[in-house]
Formats: sequence, structure tokens, C-alpha cells
Amino acid sequence: MADRAMIGRLQVRLGAILLLACAGGAANAQAVSALKGHNANAPVDFSADRIELQDRADRAVLTGNVDVKQGDMTLNADRLTIAYSSAQQTQVTRMDASGNVVLKSASETARAQFGIYDLQKRLVTMIGGVTLTRPGQGDTKGGRLVLNLNSGLATMDGGTVAGQRGRVTGRFVPPPRSN
Repeated sequence: MADRAMIGRLQVRLGAILLLACAGGAANAQAVSALKGHNANAPVDFSADRIELQDRADRAVLTGNVDVKQGDMTLNADRLTIAYSSAQQTQVTRMDASGNVVLKSASETARAQFGIYDLQKRLVTMIGGVTLTRPGQGDTKGGRLVLNLNSGLATMDGGTVAGQRGRVTGRFVPPPRSN
């Protein structure tokens, strides 16, 4: 419960930071993700050292070496809370990951402290020390990464730490050019 509250507070703070950053012209990077068009309706397979079902709260908590796979996307974390609705048929609506979060697709890897996968909105949000790696294309680092699985738009902002606005940083390697 404390983790969920902390993630909620982080989301609110980072949302406000993003609005301020956009207004203030802070660093912001955008790219197209390899997860564009990801099938969010594909079955979700998971494994973990432990699972705790909290039916009255409509959630399941997986801990220890959590591995989740949906189509060509995998998620690894120390802990994962799965929120679902059980009105008529059990339907997973959201997954909140924390601790050593790694999201992989066929051609990119994102690492962060927290990850949120909103299955209804088809958005993946990575928060805290985010690194997006595309082999052979370089790395991008920032405070928050939002992947839109519909459009493939990947947006990263710098976030704020100790009152200081962060920046998006990165490195790319230009292709060889002949003179």
C-alpha cells in the first residue's frame, strides 16, 4: 500500500514537473518506440518467487525476480502490483513495477526505478533514473519516459531532483560518411 501511495505521489509530482518543464523550455526528447502497435490484448505470462492475491482490493502483488511477458515486450522487476477489475470478468487494468525495472522490446531496453503499464490507455511510464538504450544507436537518460503503444511516441523529460530541474542527456553515433 505504501509503494502504491508513493508511486501516486511521484506521478502527481512528475506530472506537475512535466507541465512546468514544457512551459519553461526544459530538455525534452522524443522518438518513435519499437513498441508502436504493441498488442496490449495479447496474453500476459508472469513468474515470480511469490504472489499474494488481495481479492478484496482487486490486486495481486508479485515479489522476487518478477518476469512478465506480453507479445514481444518483457518486464522484469523486484516487485509488481497488478490491479484488476472483477465486476463481471477479471480484467487487468494496470501494472505497477518497482525496483530494478527493465522493459525490453526487440530493439530497445529501458531501465528505471519504477514502471507503470496502463493497459487501458496503452501507456508505459518509466520513472526515476531512466535509461533508454537502442543498440548501435546510443543511450538517452532522463527522469521520466512515457511510451505510447498506440502511436509509438517515446517522450523523455529530465524531471526534478532536490529542486533542480534535470536534463535529458544522451549520446548517439553518427553513421560513417565519405568525404
